Amino acid sequence: MRKIFWMLIMLLYVPLLKAQDIQFSQFYAASMYLNPAFAGSAEITRLGLNFRNQWPSIDQSFIAYSAYVDHFFEDYNSGVGVIVNGSRESFSNLQNNEIGLMYTYRLRIGEKSFLNFGVQGSYGLRAAAFDEVVLGTQLDIDRGVILPSPGSGIIDDRQNSFFDLHSGLLFYNDKFWVGISSHHLTEPDLSYLMDGYDGLPRKYSAHGGVRFNLKPGFINDYFNNTQQERTVSFAFNYKKQGLFDQLDIGSELYFEPIVLGIWYRGLPSFNALPNNDAIIGLVGFSFQSGLDIGYSYDFTLSRLGWRNSGGAHEVSMRYSFIDQLYQKSKRRTPAFRY
Repeated sequence: MRKIFWMLIMLLYVPLLKAQDIQFSQFYAASMYLNPAFAGSAEITRLGLNFRNQWPSIDQSFIAYSAYVDHFFEDYNSGVGVIVNGSRESFSNLQNNEIGLMYTYRLRIGEKSFLNFGVQGSYGLRAAAFDEVVLGTQLDIDRGVILPSPGSGIIDDRQNSFFDLHSGLLFYNDKFWVGISSHHLTEPDLSYLMDGYDGLPRKYSAHGGVRFNLKPGFINDYFNNTQQERTVSFAFNYKKQGLFDQLDIGSELYFEPIVLGIWYRGLPSFNALPNNDAIIGLVGFSFQSGLDIGYSYDFTLSRLGWRNSGGAHEVSMRYSFIDQLYQKSKRRTPAFRY
């Protein structure tokens, strides 16, 4: 009887809950996912992958990924990209998959400054299995039992497909960058109820960063001395979706080829529900060959607790075809490494 009581309490909050997008601690390394206006911004061809395993110590896992490729067409001042996003949680085997096409037009507004206008059209597929989930229609309060069938309120087809639109703006030069993006402009319906509607709320994001060059050094590779790039960068990403908002802010030190970073995610407050999520540590490598690899770990600060959740592991990989269309000496170095 006590279990049923707590189930009813939880069900009271269900109408207030809305589906939320996955989030990456290395948001700067998931630039296509962050803002479609990033497509083609590096003026080369890139392949990338982001993978996140959240709260591995909890019995029910949550795994997410984002893979992308983008290319810049100099003759048309345009960039194009393809992105594939996916997530899976094991409690109800809920899976979200999305494939999107991006187009960006670049407008030059200075000798080294550009403004990108980006749009993305996506096709999404959402699937779930409710066999091991107890729904409200299965609770028999009079007898104090759980019925084996959820009743007629759930549709037979456990898959939802939908089309979606995203857009964004990005201003950047070789020193700093700033952008805004809006996702889920169509607010697609994700409900599995026959007469229900659960629109995916629009997500708004404002993000930016600045890079400062430090005094360069030299690397001795036993054959010759090469100049070592040294920079420090600061970046932020504020996002709001439905009733929820959050801020990511932090800094990275690039000491070629090593990248070290520290980040904070949350919005400190004195309310009853403080929004302190995690402290994130990062280590990565950025090679002249065009390969970038990063690993970050989230130290949970919320009431869920670090020991209970196990934090979160995240890996980012990207390969840039530096010499495919341009000589390395002519390559423009943007304010963002990713």
